[in-house]
Amino acid sequence: MMKIIECVPNFSEGKDSATIEAIAAAIRSVDKVTLMDVDSGSGANRTVYTFAGAPDDIIEAAFRSIQKGAELIDMRNHHGAHPRIGACDVCPFVPLIDASMQECVSLAQRLGEKVGEELRIPVYLYAEAARSPLRRRLADIRRGGYERLAEKMEAPEWRPDFGPAEFNAKSGATAIGARNILVAFNMNLDTDDVLIAKEIAAEIRSSGNGSRRFESLQAMGWMIPEYGRAQVTTNILDIVATPLHSVFEACAELAKKFNARVDGSEIVGMVPKRALMDAGRYYSSENENDEGRIADAAIQGLGLDELRKFDPRQKIIEERLKQA
Repeated sequence: MMKIIECVPNFSEGKDSATIEAIAAAIRSVDKVTLMDVDSGSGANRTVYTFAGAPDDIIEAAFRSIQKGAELIDMRNHHGAHPRIGACDVCPFVPLIDASMQECVSLAQRLGEKVGEELRIPVYLYAEAARSPLRRRLADIRRGGYERLAEKMEAPEWRPDFGPAEFNAKSGATAIGARNILVAFNMNLDTDDVLIAKEIAAEIRSSGNGSRRFESLQAMGWMIPEYGRAQVTTNILDIVATPLHSVFEACAELAKKFNARVDGSEIVGMVPKRALMDAGRYYSSENENDEGRIADAAIQGLGLDELRKFDPRQKIIEERLKQA
């Protein structure tokens, strides 16, 4: 069986359709790579690309996308709700089929070296590819954001793993790493009070002190102007330990404390089938075996259609791979 690796680079552009499409075209230009999803948000001013392929093909597509992003995105003019340090803020490799985490670590190292040397962009290796505990968590690398990156890079412990140890004002820096599948899952509140979203996030995230703290969950609260509401935005790092429906229901219950309501959710990027099936079985009133109906139950229970159409054929990783 051919090795299949997923790559999910996040770029600091969610408004300019020409730039978003140019980066997508750079990915598509590599034969045998499947661009499965392009998910943009203007409030976050960020686009998440999800593509998959064999190791050598996937690394070439990743490099071409970062190269195009560096050409078209100027971080000196970037503003958005999402934390970020560069034009290509983060680029993780994920083992999907017959591939190991160590192979993804090797890809991260190869890409990091190529980006640093050829594009002159500082690169930090993170997650499973990190070379020190200080850089394992993406949040630690991002702390201070693009705005404080020049100052941060002056500290010996924050010299980049690859590329010049100098601030690149146009492109910033890039975090490249290897990790398991995660789900970017956001809950929509029926309020524009971002403080409520922040309070709920503090209660549920793994590093929080709340009674509803979950394992393997990153969370923060922010305001999305394009939706006119606040969101609790999360990354679920382990879909078995922390199912989608558990996070959704906890947020819904906590929102009531603030006379607010969770009236839907969104998945940014793609989702493994198991995560959606587990949620569908939770919300299904019958002992259902039909996967289509189970998916429909998840979509309805989580309110995934509340902001925009959720098509499981396009958003479930396994379904998109079948179409490749």
